[in-house]
Amino acid sequence: MKGFTDEPNYVVELLDGGTTLEDVIDSHIYEQALAEKSAFVVANLGALMQQHVLWQSTLPLVRPFYPVKCNGSPAVIEILAALGAGFVCANKAEISLVLNHDVPPENIILSGVCKQLSHIKHAAKNGINYLVCDNEAELCKIARAHPNARLLLQLSTEAQTEEANMAFGCSLKSCRHLLETAKELGVDVVGVAFLVPTSCKDSQVYTHALSDARCVFDMGEELGFNMEILDIGSGFSGSEFQLKQVHAAIRPLLEAYFPVTSGVRVIAEPGTFYVSSSFTLAVNVIGKKVVASDLHAEPTLNDDSEFLYYLNDGVYGSFVGKLLGNTIPSPTVHKMSLTADEPVFSSSLWGPSCDTLDQVVEHCLLPELTVGDWLIFNMGTSGQEESAAISNSDKPPVYYTISTGDWFEMQEAGISLDTTMKNFSLIQYGL
Repeated sequence: MKGFTDEPNYVVELLDGGTTLEDVIDSHIYEQALAEKSAFVVANLGALMQQHVLWQSTLPLVRPFYPVKCNGSPAVIEILAALGAGFVCANKAEISLVLNHDVPPENIILSGVCKQLSHIKHAAKNGINYLVCDNEAELCKIARAHPNARLLLQLSTEAQTEEANMAFGCSLKSCRHLLETAKELGVDVVGVAFLVPTSCKDSQVYTHALSDARCVFDMGEELGFNMEILDIGSGFSGSEFQLKQVHAAIRPLLEAYFPVTSGVRVIAEPGTFYVSSSFTLAVNVIGKKVVASDLHAEPTLNDDSEFLYYLNDGVYGSFVGKLLGNTIPSPTVHKMSLTADEPVFSSSLWGPSCDTLDQVVEHCLLPELTVGDWLIFNMGTSGQEESAAISNSDKPPVYYTISTGDWFEMQEAGISLDTTMKNFSLIQYGL
């Protein structure tokens, strides 16, 4: 979940013994039952560490550059910076956020194929020289505003074009013209970037993408550019199985096209991979309606009944990602008395605004709920940061947690509260 807090210090509860994340959620639901039943978030910071360890063990030669747009929580930025990750920023605000966590400018890439001039100038002023580009107009703009820029040409891929119904990135045919234009303008090109969407199920799409990248490297070197960086994008879910699938597909291609002896630095942009299991949002059911399949019939409960549930958080708050085109995952139900054979009904979930746009989930199957029940959403990559610009709704409080095992693992990785994580305060859970 994106940007839940702007607080400069994070209190992190250390989960000891057999305490689980579910125990923490249960505890805060109980607390809310005695209060106003407000929405809240539980963040498992240990999940970031676990995913980083998995990445390093599976893709040790590919350095992660985390895309801040995926989850801009300062706590996430601080931990990943401490773990040595680089960052991909889409705008001036994200650049400032990352720089405020003492990330060196050489570990930051300014992405986006159509960047505001002020953002390019901000990058230049702060020594951020790595920029992504895929068209001549953007190239001319960068040449004027950032003469020290080191460009990564953004290549389009088959999977990306199919998903977006339009081409983002330049085609292989247009790359030579862009390289020649960059040469004329005196702009340095140092590598290639491409994007395979996380939703793409065919890891073989990397075959074409890496082959095209090799061709662009050859063209660039022919024109005198020192091609040294390959960015293989963000097509990584949070699944260990999917990560190993991608690794199996790209390993022989990297060895053939970009061997270690070539000196090419291979990076990637795992965003969903890191945070998909890190943030859990709990919301309360504040209203309920039964809708009959026949609009002229009396709305009564039967096998064809559909329920409309109203929640105390919606698309103008934590679920703003829905307005931005993101898919909101179906929730799980927090009911202590829930049984496995309980019947389920067609349901839709709505925010509290009574706005027709405030539909969180269009269709899901849930047991019959009552007002006061809780729903749990895995919200790792859905945004809330933008909600401040859309409405004045309060952000839900965030409760940060980490298990003793994950904390010890962080310390073994060289992370401590005194040095790399100065904005964290650790307390024992339940105290």
